[in-house]
Amino acid sequence: MNTYLLFKSLHLIAVVSWMAGLLYLPRIFVYHVENKEKKEATDIFEVMERKLFFYIMRPAMIFTWGFGLVLIYLNGIEIFAQLWFQIKIVLIVLLSVYNDFLGKCLVSIKNSTNTKSSKFFRIINEIPTIILIIVVFLTIFKPI
Repeated sequence: MNTYLLFKSLHLIAVVSWMAGLLYLPRIFVYHVENKEKKEATDIFEVMERKLFFYIMRPAMIFTWGFGLVLIYLNGIEIFAQLWFQIKIVLIVLLSVYNDFLGKCLVSIKNSTNTKSSKFFRIINEIPTIILIIVVFLTIFKPI
């Protein structure tokens, strides 16, 4: 079995899982914020948010980084000399920061200290989509 293709496959599986969470969690926040007066609904949203973040998103992010680092090792460290790859790494760091920001939002919503509106969560929900599109095109076409 080709080791590189194995780790590339595992990396892509982790990326898909992480992206699913990054796209879905802000949407749950929208519903949570819009229904904050309904205790039964918010209790359900809190369980969904916690499980999505801690059982899917965080492990998927860690696996994405781990398998990505293995791929860098297998490709050779000189890949860092390529501008497309440098941009990709910066964008992945931004996604990681965004992931942590969502974790902070999760805590503030749970503790009833959230000051962000459902409109805010709708808007930031587009961030991972835009980054994903750029990363995919950078990775496939290596334009720079």
